[in-house]
Amino acid sequence: MSRKAPDGPKVAVIGAGSWGTTFGKILADGGASVTMWARRPELAHEIAEGKRNSEYLPGVNLPRSMTATAHLSEALDGATQIYISVPSQALRESLKAVRPLVADNDALLISLMKGVERRSGMRMSQVIEQELACDPARIAVASGPNLALEIAREQPTAAVISSTSQETADAVARRARNAYFRSFVNTDVIGTEFGGVLKNLIAVAIGIVDGVGYGENTKASIITRGLVEMTDFAVAYGAQPETLQGLAGLGDLIATCQSPLSRNNTAGRLLGQGYSFQDVVKQMQQTAEGLASVAPVLQLAKEVGVEMPIVEQVKRVLDGTMKPQQIAPHLTTDDDTPRGERTQNAQTGGGGALWRSLQRALDQLRNGGRGVAGD
Repeated sequence: MSRKAPDGPKVAVIGAGSWGTTFGKILADGGASVTMWARRPELAHEIAEGKRNSEYLPGVNLPRSMTATAHLSEALDGATQIYISVPSQALRESLKAVRPLVADNDALLISLMKGVERRSGMRMSQVIEQELACDPARIAVASGPNLALEIAREQPTAAVISSTSQETADAVARRARNAYFRSFVNTDVIGTEFGGVLKNLIAVAIGIVDGVGYGENTKASIITRGLVEMTDFAVAYGAQPETLQGLAGLGDLIATCQSPLSRNNTAGRLLGQGYSFQDVVKQMQQTAEGLASVAPVLQLAKEVGVEMPIVEQVKRVLDGTMKPQQIAPHLTTDDDTPRGERTQNAQTGGGGALWRSLQRALDQLRNGGRGVAGD
């Protein structure tokens, strides 16, 4: 696909793993001048000089307008937008070095991460706000059905950019778009972030049943009931139900559950094949955020009285108290009383709401992403 010459302001990406590097490519292909920060000097050198990241994105050529450095101050100098893509459990520590470098400017801060901090239960945007002591209107989050290698190979996809500030969401969406990547916007940060977190947990469950050898009926049941759990949880924390039926919820759920490129799906598959949690962590070359988010999500669910049988059973498999062959969270009930299929939030249960969300997304695509604020 065609490239635009770099004509935009400088942007920075903190973290040069598969997703960070892919998003840097998205931004560069959209016309930005991109500087990546890589923890390892040898990786920074490969990106800057060889225009490759062979460890995380094998076979992908990076744009000439992308460079990289192992010096954080060099990466952030002059950046008008700063994209953050580090493991969620390492975010707070990583931000300690960032804080003095952004204290005196108004650069926008965009989270590319999909996790919940284990110790505090905070979403990533909350950790950024707290650790950098910045106005939440400067913060945005990006989410959606975004498998890094597919996008790095320029396969068309979409994402949603969310911020409490419509102006911030719009500014980031204008920058994060090109011939193969389109960004929609909303102001429901809670729903957008929790959608990205919760679908990882459902993807682990799907991986487990896939590893066991169960078929499509089982997986379809868990995906469908998983969306109900995701919606109930997010709405209980103030999200809009429509967000969970959009790119950050249903879209991301489908992509993550069905693709072998998904790290969370892969981790679940290894668990289903009989590997212990410790063995899975050792085998995974990249972080599967869902594994670290299970415990804090269940604690948050308990605090608001939301039932999450799928996530509960994933935790039991992780803890070794349930055999993977026994996992059947979609069959779990407290008693034999028939249950309705709708979510606890009655607005989200009908097929009409889902159809309206899909129709709205199609309309936006036809109109070039303009129109309503929701994804």
